[in-house]
This record gives sequence, structure tokens and C-alpha cells, in this order.
Amino acid sequence: MQFLEQRRDQALALFRIVIGFFFLIHGVQKISAGTSLLSWPAGPMSLIELIGGGLILVGLWTRWAAFISSGAMAYAYFVVHQPRGLLPIANGGELAAVYSWAFLLLVFTGAGAWSIDALRSKSSKKSLANV
Repeated sequence: MQFLEQRRDQALALFRIVIGFFFLIHGVQKISAGTSLLSWPAGPMSLIELIGGGLILVGLWTRWAAFISSGAMAYAYFVVHQPRGLLPIANGGELAAVYSWAFLLLVFTGAGAWSIDALRSKSSKKSLANV
């Protein structure tokens, strides 16, 4: 178990990168399909998926991007999917629910290794050490 414990930050980074990439592609797909950015809620949701997915992918402002993305996916689930049926399998909202919970996890854990947030944190710690 020590082997796995030592690689927690790298595993979290892989999780963040994959989820961010999938979310980014989801936004690109909607915009490429001609979704109007002025249509509610698809337009703003497409931008959140595109920008939030990109920020999460590279690990920049990860907690904030994940917080906004989690809320957007919770909104999508409860407003768009949940009226169609009680359970996600019945209402087609599995993806929105999974994204919402995955992003909520990133709100609490942060970006992990291999992120701009980690580089910025190291840089600020060095700056504080030199004071």
C-alpha cells in the first residue's frame, strides 16, 4: 500500500487531466454543433464546459473551475434531466451527475501534481522563504 500512497498526487493529476479533457471535448462538441451562446441554458453551459474543462485540464485555478463546473452540472441534472425521471439511469442524467461529483471531489482535493496550481504554489513558497 505504501507504493500506492506515494503516488496519490500523480493519480489525482491523471484523474483531473482525463476529466478536464472529457469536459472540454463536451463543450467543443456543443459549440461545433452550432449551439448558440445566447440560448439558455445550453449556451452558458457550453462556455462553462469549454473554459472550465480547459482550466481543469491544465490545473489552473482548479478548485474554482471545479466548483463552478460542479454547480453547472448539478443544475443541468436537476433542471434538465431530473424532471424526466427520478433516477439518472431513467432520465439520461448519468453524465451530468458523475461530472458534478467528480468536480466536487476536485474542489476538496485540488489539482494534484503536474498542474499550474502546483507550480504556482511552489513559486510562492520560494518567494516567502526568501523574505
